[in-house]
Amino acid sequence: MTSGQAPDFDLPALHGDERKRLRDLLASGPVLLAFYKGTCPTCQLTFPFLERLHRGKAALQVIAISQDDARASAEFNRIYDITFPTLLDPREEGYRVSNAYQITNVPTLFLVEQDGLISQSVAGFEKAQLETLGQRFGVTVFDAGERVPVFRPG
Repeated sequence: MTSGQAPDFDLPALHGDERKRLRDLLASGPVLLAFYKGTCPTCQLTFPFLERLHRGKAALQVIAISQDDARASAEFNRIYDITFPTLLDPREEGYRVSNAYQITNVPTLFLVEQDGLISQSVAGFEKAQLETLGQRFGVTVFDAGERVPVFRPG
């Protein structure tokens, strides 16, 4: 899925008994959905830069959607110092939300505007796309002189 209306979802949060719905998240502004699996090397590259977007206090909510179980997701967040919210799309439920978004590889990112429309999607790591997001939301994603690949497939 690259554009159109973002499928709504209701997923459990990694921590606590809370569940999150996309429509509720959108009430606070645009949402960047980041689908991932902890064993994916490209996800490991991408997520620290997404953390910079999150910590930049942008008017953008970054939400991880993990295809791993709670234990593996928590370990990924600990290793990569991820503090933005993580939701679980469990295998036991057939990766229901990943399938609704037609995920074929991870990481896959979707920028969902407040009206629920997908305005941008990225499969894999694309430096230019992350720079564009950072510019739009006033956050420096890459430090000057930082050696970062231009592209890495997921």
